[in-house]
Amino acid sequence: MNDATKHILAHFLMAAACLIFGTSTVAMLYQLEPFYSGYYSFAWWSYIIFIESFLYCRGSKSLLFENPREFLLLVPFSTTLWLVFESLNFRLSNWHYINIPSDTAVRWTGYFVAYSTVLPGIFSTKDLIEHFGVLKNSKTAPVSNPPKLYKPFILTGIFFLILPLVWPGYFFPLVWGAFIFLLEPVNHWAGASSLLREWEKGSLRNFYLLFFSGVVCGLLWELWNFRAGSKWIYTVPHFAFLKVFEMPLLGFFGFPPFAVECYAMTAGFFLLISSIGKKYPPPRALCLYAALAAGMVLFDVLVFAGIDRLTVISFQDFAPFGARP
Repeated sequence: MNDATKHILAHFLMAAACLIFGTSTVAMLYQLEPFYSGYYSFAWWSYIIFIESFLYCRGSKSLLFENPREFLLLVPFSTTLWLVFESLNFRLSNWHYINIPSDTAVRWTGYFVAYSTVLPGIFSTKDLIEHFGVLKNSKTAPVSNPPKLYKPFILTGIFFLILPLVWPGYFFPLVWGAFIFLLEPVNHWAGASSLLREWEKGSLRNFYLLFFSGVVCGLLWELWNFRAGSKWIYTVPHFAFLKVFEMPLLGFFGFPPFAVECYAMTAGFFLLISSIGKKYPPPRALCLYAALAAGMVLFDVLVFAGIDRLTVISFQDFAPFGARP
């Protein structure tokens, strides 16, 4: 597809995204299905497609148009990545779902579509903030000898992961940062995208952009969840006061490090993908890719079943069209 065709497609997708967002918002307010139950997903995918198309039309970085293969890989990985935190929540019990469709096929499709927005949403927002030149000339003192940080980072990550599982009532916030410390040393050592490497070069701009992206996405996550028919609620110990939408105010501090965490986890995933392609001949690499995909699907299915049993509080009959019963 040439650039002219891509620009036509991008303008069409922007218009379509606006139409879908507006239609789904009005339908959600009138509690019309499937927009009422699925409003979160309609809103997020409209936003993502609009932002990616807008960035391409403005000559900025757009993963959807410049590297659609990577964008498509990001979608299922986004679901798997988020399910890591859903599995941790089986122990933490910090959020629960209500009014979830009772039909398993509808419900699990909804899980996948909703969770697949996490990474595209964060990275599209980061690219949008970057497009507007935020912190364009920011510099910081470079860190010398990053490998000296490997051990303290990994030990910190281990403690951040173990403490919430042992004493969830007190240390649950630490999971929103554990994988930064666990994976940044690995990514830096292996030559993957790494915030440590950027710090080594005297820049923390990507770190700050991800931080701001987490703030924006956190607000949108909570806003688009609040009026949806199928939604989550929080059962956070000690901090369940001064709510903004469904989220206790202090809970918003978890979104910025979560965005950074997503970056580190995604860099690790694409490092694994590229390493397989470089190390093994195509037939062997294809088998390994298939095994990796099968492992991700198995993990997704097991966590979906766990969510149904441990995280969903209430189920609701789902009418595909019309008002919710």
